[in-house]
Amino acid sequence: MLNISPNKLNKTVDLSKYKAAQKVFHKRHYKHFNRFLLAFSIIGLIVLFLPWTQNITGKGYLTTLTPDQRPQTIQSPIPGRIEKWFVREGDFVKKGDTILFISEIKNEYFDPMLVERTGKQLKAKEMSVTSYQEKVKALNTQIGALAQERSLKLKQAKNKLIQANLKVQSDSIDFEAAKTNISIAERQYDRVVQLQAEGLKAITDTEEKRLKLQETQAKLISQENKLLASKNDVINAEVEIGRIQAEYTDKISKARSEMMTAQSNQFDSEAQVTKLENEYTNYELRSQLHYIRAPQDGFINKALQAGIGETFKEGDRLVGIMPANYDMAVETFVEPLDLPLVHLGEDVRIQFDGWPVIIFSGWPNVSVGTYGGKVVAIETFISDNGKYRILLAPDPNDEPWPKDLRVGSGATTIALLEDVPIWFELWRQLNGFPPNYYQPENEMATAKKK
Repeated sequence: MLNISPNKLNKTVDLSKYKAAQKVFHKRHYKHFNRFLLAFSIIGLIVLFLPWTQNITGKGYLTTLTPDQRPQTIQSPIPGRIEKWFVREGDFVKKGDTILFISEIKNEYFDPMLVERTGKQLKAKEMSVTSYQEKVKALNTQIGALAQERSLKLKQAKNKLIQANLKVQSDSIDFEAAKTNISIAERQYDRVVQLQAEGLKAITDTEEKRLKLQETQAKLISQENKLLASKNDVINAEVEIGRIQAEYTDKISKARSEMMTAQSNQFDSEAQVTKLENEYTNYELRSQLHYIRAPQDGFINKALQAGIGETFKEGDRLVGIMPANYDMAVETFVEPLDLPLVHLGEDVRIQFDGWPVIIFSGWPNVSVGTYGGKVVAIETFISDNGKYRILLAPDPNDEPWPKDLRVGSGATTIALLEDVPIWFELWRQLNGFPPNYYQPENEMATAKKK
């Protein structure tokens, strides 16, 4: 009963006659209780000065050390329809083993002979390219023959021009000689006429000289006509040279035009051949994609697309697979406030879900059931849960992790920091202060965060 009233009940009523009061109001246990309190206080004071390892706790789960060892799903790069399954869930498959067979659902790939027919088209186009190449060679030969023929024709025409020029020179000399002859004939005729008038020459001589003068005049006209004809031959020879050049230039130009057309068709055919080769390779590779194969050794976890005849789009997940060979690791998360306290290579204690454990977070050496780990990667960007991701690998100097662990199971991590007295840790916890900020002295402190 509480003494909250000014009327003291224990002074007015005798409580000693009651059994409850007799059991409570006595002094025989005070001595032992005081000794217990004194011993407990001394022990508590000593405990306050014991070392305590500061730590950072986190929740995570088991994963693999490298990305290629983690559970994955197999996707199809093309849309299709499931035709046949070759495995069951839980089966072990090796790299390259067939998991399922799919068929096409796009009408442009329905033809079962698509690859063979594309190959025939490719061969036909390759033959077309060869034909154009031969045509280009033939036209090149034709152009060379026309150029050679033009050269010979021009030489022939130039020789005719030289002959005509020489003939002009010869006829010009003959024409000058005819002019001289007619001048002589005129002088002789004039003398004969004068001598006849004086009676020294007969009329017959006069007529003879007149006839000779007329013949000389006729020769002069004929020689002049020959000279003009020779000059006309020179002009004709020059015209022939121009005609030959124009004719063969036109022939060579036509041949070159046909050659360019053939080359253009050849290049176009080569482009079509390249396109058909690309299509042929794509169709051939696409036909191989009808068989979904295992990318690595592992176990089939779950069929994400079940049944026969079920259709799916490209990129859809078909089946999950767990690699057979992997290095275990723990993925855990820490608060942003604790991130500066975590460094590469630091020791971390790990408790796996499902494994019995007795944890003394401040005294890791006396903890039972925990396993050692090393910090191997620290994420530099915050995760979706508002914490930073830390990757832990097994500590080679500690006890090996259990072999029966499975990827995805939970884990609790305890990152070990500085050793401080217990009183300091209680004071820190009561005031809500973070653990002591420090840098480890080992060489891993200088390692670059991943």
